Amino acid sequence: MGEATLRLIRGWGGVVRNEPWDIAIDGKVVGVLASHETVEVVVAPGEHTVRLGHGRHISPVRSFEVAEEEVVSYHCHGVRYGWPQLLAALIKPDLWISLRRG
Repeated sequence: MGEATLRLIRGWGGVVRNEPWDIAIDGKVVGVLASHETVEVVVAPGEHTVRLGHGRHISPVRSFEVAEEEVVSYHCHGVRYGWPQLLAALIKPDLWISLRRG
């Protein structure tokens, strides 16, 4: 069976800009993503989950399906400045990191 690729593109930092984030695929940490970095992780074709985070600063878990030789990309950044976003992230920690497919 061939391989597939998950590409993670980290943009501007937001509030959690300087810390590296762990990359967890299917609940297992497989690497880290630094600020303004793009990382590609080889995965088996099929269904997977991805989550980024460091300590209490985490993203929501995102599910994705990837075919052999396919590249699935996600863009991510820390929570944007502003009291509504920060307050929401304090209450719901998986809002600290935005993780959007595209």
